[in-house]
Amino acid sequence: MGSESAVGEHRVLSIRTIALWSAGTLVLAGLAAMLLLWRLGGGSPQDSAKLDALRTAANILVGTGGAAALLLAARRQRSAELDLVQKDHDATERRITEIYSKAADQLGSDKAPVRLAGLYSLERLAQGYEPQRQTIVNVICAYLRMPFEPDGEDPEVRQELQVRQTAERLLGLHLRYVEGEGNGAYWPNIDLDLVGAKLTKLRLVRCRIRSAMFHETEFHGPTSFRFTTFTSKADFTNATFLGPVDFRDMLFENIGSTFIGATFENETDFGEATVARLTGAITRTDLGLRRKWPEGWTERAIPGRDAYADLVTIVEPAPATA
Repeated sequence: MGSESAVGEHRVLSIRTIALWSAGTLVLAGLAAMLLLWRLGGGSPQDSAKLDALRTAANILVGTGGAAALLLAARRQRSAELDLVQKDHDATERRITEIYSKAADQLGSDKAPVRLAGLYSLERLAQGYEPQRQTIVNVICAYLRMPFEPDGEDPEVRQELQVRQTAERLLGLHLRYVEGEGNGAYWPNIDLDLVGAKLTKLRLVRCRIRSAMFHETEFHGPTSFRFTTFTSKADFTNATFLGPVDFRDMLFENIGSTFIGATFENETDFGEATVARLTGAITRTDLGLRRKWPEGWTERAIPGRDAYADLVTIVEPAPATA
């Protein structure tokens, strides 16, 4: 619609129309000259004065015509520039669509190197074209949410593991923000949706993320969120941490962040973390593993459990003292 209206507003004058207008102008000018010579060609002082006045008026008219011609030329130039800008915009949009579509197709390939190429193509597109960043992050997160068993020994599983860890590293790279340093690779105001994903050795260190959904997410291997800030909220409800996890100096700026029902099966460190809620988090670990919770929180053994079996505890606020 925009292109059609632009064409309607800026119709190009045909050569025939320009020739007809030029011929008409010359005829009118000739008739006016003949009329002036007939009426004011007597040579009297009065006729000379009138001719001078007409000459002045003609000069004004010619100047006005010149100004009108300049205005028309400027209008045509502006129209040409707008058309050029629109063409450049359309070409850029087509190029972005082509790159995005090709990269998405590559992610669906059955060959790991092709999937890796798709990831890097999406990364380059997001780095160079900011409006597409959240969409591309959504695609990467959707890929990580696809079914996967990280403990398999099949060569294809190991190759897929490399692809997924590359996707996780790309997120960690572009969500990393350090105050006072150059952050040209940083993508601000990004939301993560990794609900139900199986992540391996995830490192979101010194990141600044708007929000993240880790509901029922499995974290395999060492996981680190050290010095990371969630400016909106982070939901770790029913998440499972199978390996050691580092939440030191982590900051949740919104009270909606939660770890309700999260399971910690290995070493856990929340040292100096600012956590909104942790009610109901569960630990299933062998005796002797190091776990450090935020100030004011403690572990309570579940009654009826064998003390020499796997220790199952509930993390909850320390009892209030009278």
